[in-house]
Amino acid sequence: MLETALQLFASRGYHDTSIRDLAAALELRPSALYAHFAAKDHVLAELVRIGHEAHFEALESALQGAQPTPVAQVRALVHAHTRVHAEHPQLALVVNEEFYALTPELAAPAQALRDRASAMLMDAIQRGMAQGHFSPLHPAITAAAIIGMGSRIPHWFEPDGPIAVETLAATHAELALRMLGSASGA
Repeated sequence: MLETALQLFASRGYHDTSIRDLAAALELRPSALYAHFAAKDHVLAELVRIGHEAHFEALESALQGAQPTPVAQVRALVHAHTRVHAEHPQLALVVNEEFYALTPELAAPAQALRDRASAMLMDAIQRGMAQGHFSPLHPAITAAAIIGMGSRIPHWFEPDGPIAVETLAATHAELALRMLGSASGA
């Protein structure tokens, strides 16, 4: 059910997909969906939760596997952020584009994960600045640009195209370090 909802929300958009559309795609009556979810926004909330949890787990894992230097940590975080968006484009698209259709109550669990993920990046940036590794024009704006660079991947990246996911992730990590004014990629 969630996979079908994901496909519909990614192709049509959340607002242009009705419960009837979802039921028809699943060959069910609309009333049958209510046995699983209270409303369409609860389906979206579950997809958004799944996407944010997977993203956060990837970031945590990357951070744990990185050397304890700010440069290595930014590189690892951006690499993981990029991979998640490139390897799961439909989920990334729905999570990022339709998140704002949720009520604050339904969005709260995902928003908490977003805030924690952003804090991971900002912590590495601030430590890098304190240690003289980074000199961004504006740390918060640069962090937002780095996050946005990854979030836009589903809009243009072709998984079967000429750019490999690994190349994209490595390039994004290097671009992020340059945006931060890193003197070296070390």
